[in-house]
Amino acid sequence: MKRIYGLFPALLSGFVLMLVQPAAPVLAGEEQRAPPEARTAGTLGPQVMRAISEIQEMMTPEDPEDPVDLPGAKEALDELRERRWDRMNDFEKSTLLNFYISYYLAEEDFTNALRTFEEMLTIEELREDTRRRTLRSLGQLYAAEENWTKSIENYEAWREMTLEEDEIVFKGLSYAHYQLDEMVPARDYWLDYMNLALVNGTELGRDDYTYLNGVYFTLETFEEALELTKTMIMKFDDPTDWQNLSAIYASLDLEDERVQSLNLTYLRGFLDDDTRFLNLGQSLAGMEIPLSGRNILDDGFAQGFIIDDLENNTTLAQMSMLGAEYDEALEPALRAAELDDTGNSHDTLGYLYYVLNRYEDAAEAFRTALDRGGLDDRADTLLFLARSLVELDEFEEALEATSDSAEAGDEQARTAAANYRDFIESVQELHNVLATRRADAIDFYESYPSLID
Repeated sequence: MKRIYGLFPALLSGFVLMLVQPAAPVLAGEEQRAPPEARTAGTLGPQVMRAISEIQEMMTPEDPEDPVDLPGAKEALDELRERRWDRMNDFEKSTLLNFYISYYLAEEDFTNALRTFEEMLTIEELREDTRRRTLRSLGQLYAAEENWTKSIENYEAWREMTLEEDEIVFKGLSYAHYQLDEMVPARDYWLDYMNLALVNGTELGRDDYTYLNGVYFTLETFEEALELTKTMIMKFDDPTDWQNLSAIYASLDLEDERVQSLNLTYLRGFLDDDTRFLNLGQSLAGMEIPLSGRNILDDGFAQGFIIDDLENNTTLAQMSMLGAEYDEALEPALRAAELDDTGNSHDTLGYLYYVLNRYEDAAEAFRTALDRGGLDDRADTLLFLARSLVELDEFEEALEATSDSAEAGDEQARTAAANYRDFIESVQELHNVLATRRADAIDFYESYPSLID
């Protein structure tokens, strides 16, 4: 059951205050008993009045320092009911039941309070205002007991009896329909409540708007949620509303607006978890401003929102690489390599070294990647190892790496390896020719006698 904790105390307070002080009795004269017809005319007889006064003193002492005697009040109520119930007029019965209800509410015995409220409705000549209050209170109590259907029935019965509307009734109807997954009436009654509150001059809090926004989200009416969220941002400037704004834009497939609102949330200082920092950073990279995204991630790391793990360091390195800031990519790439059980992060590190013309470091990183294994593309790693080795004039090992790349890959990889093998052989041949020429030149110049004695 989806009980909304924290909401019902506010609802219950209305009828608790209403019932702890029963309607002021109209006392018949002490000297002469009221005539029989007056026994249904809204008066308390002397004996009932005395008993009720004693009970009221026990439940709400006149002197605030006197102790409340709820057990004594309950005993007196039971005694009065047993002794005089059959002779009571309807007003006396409703008064007695009101005190029973006050007792049960004080004891938080909602089951018996409900039973007593229902009994109140069976009184034939129950005053109309008492009947209305009883129906309204039953709506609240059934909500507290999570009997949503009965809550709705009593609230609607109350509305049928009165020309006026009530904020608590509208709220209660909305809550009850919400719990029954009836979101359209939940929305409509809440809008009625908010409009009535504005008419009555009641100040609406952020929770009032948040509840309505939750209904909009459940109904997936994101256009309404968008307008309401903008209003909430203007009124309350709450971080959650700023964060929700980007989520609503995402639901409406408004990507530019989503990123802009998320960036505004960051600038307001309201990003407070790694998911949003990463989302914004990666989104900026996707909009071809990766270095701005990298700055966002750096800030997330500095504030401690982004954790120092493999995935996040890899993302940080990739953003710098996308922005061609290869030196800046080295630190997170090295950290990722430390954290990675596979060779993939060393493969990335090797590529960085290769781009930075640090070929010995690149070759070492690629070898480590191959040794660790688990590579996403072993053939590509071998081919880049061959590229690094060529730059180091280690042709035989480079040729061996291309052969291994061809064996490890698919047809496309085999073609790439074959083409690069041809390139290596041509470079090797040229290298050998140049080496021979250099050697011949050295021999030529050494054949002349020294010019120095």
